[in-house]
Amino acid sequence: MKHGTLFIFLFCLLLGGCEKADDFTADPRTNFNALWKIMDEHYCFFDYKGVDWDEVYDRYVGRVDTVKDQFELFQLLGEMLAEVKDGHTNLISSFDVARYWDWYEKYARNYDKTVHDSYLGTGTEYRKAGGLLYKRFAGYTIGYIYYESFQYGVSENNLDYVLLYFKDCKGLIIDVRENGGGSLTYSDRIASRFIENKMLTGYIQHKTGTGHNDFSEPYPLELSPSDRVRWLRPVVVITNRHCYSATNDFVYKMSLLSNVTLLGDRTGGGSGFPFSSELPIGWSVRFSASPLLDIHKNHIESGIDPDVFVNMTSSDIAKGVDPLIDHSVSLLLEK
Repeated sequence: MKHGTLFIFLFCLLLGGCEKADDFTADPRTNFNALWKIMDEHYCFFDYKGVDWDEVYDRYVGRVDTVKDQFELFQLLGEMLAEVKDGHTNLISSFDVARYWDWYEKYARNYDKTVHDSYLGTGTEYRKAGGLLYKRFAGYTIGYIYYESFQYGVSENNLDYVLLYFKDCKGLIIDVRENGGGSLTYSDRIASRFIENKMLTGYIQHKTGTGHNDFSEPYPLELSPSDRVRWLRPVVVITNRHCYSATNDFVYKMSLLSNVTLLGDRTGGGSGFPFSSELPIGWSVRFSASPLLDIHKNHIESGIDPDVFVNMTSSDIAKGVDPLIDHSVSLLLEK
């Protein structure tokens, strides 16, 4: 292989692969039809969400011929994708990302960063292990962990040190508010520290055909207890609407445990395992392709309710009070 050809080949690999020139087209109708078909054949929640995808096609197709440029085309396709109301479904170009965020933006926040930072204190008042921030409350009797994103790594050693730091505490708070998800590996890794025996945590299905209901039989998912430091005392998991995807998965797994109380607001959901494809114009589309189900084979796409609903009001914020943390501490002190 000549050096010039090799350079081009390696450059294409770095970019994730090169499209053939004949495959590329910016034609609005071609890209509209391609996107609609990709979703029609592979998206997994049409029936669950009551979305008539054929009706969506009829409602949007008439607008395609009025598109003047790629920006208007992107907006049109983004609006069509928003019909499925799915935070895992995005259109991605070099100039924008179409996203559906109403799953949390239209709800109470139940979190304020300034107030939360005051509870954590300065950098010398809390510790940091991987993606976990942690400290002790209530005279060092209650452990507190804040995990901002399941994209931030948490190693087995991180968890050992954190749980050992709380060895004299009577209860533990795990605050996952504002955590929009990330890696399911960390969800399992953390949850495995709170169980005694292998347990069924749910099921997953995969598309087996192009029909909206062409799914495999539900495949069981199990979680084994960690063979390292574990916590079997009372736990409160604090949630809000911005808990999504891997966080929704973690919250659901923790809800199966008898020593765990969920407190706060309903999670945002996001139980569809995402898959990516590409349009002729070169834009990427990501969408939910494989549904994760609970132990009763029901969808958890719409979120998990807490055991105890607690809201943060504007008055609380003005006073510098976080009622979700305060209520969690009180609940654990009573146990």
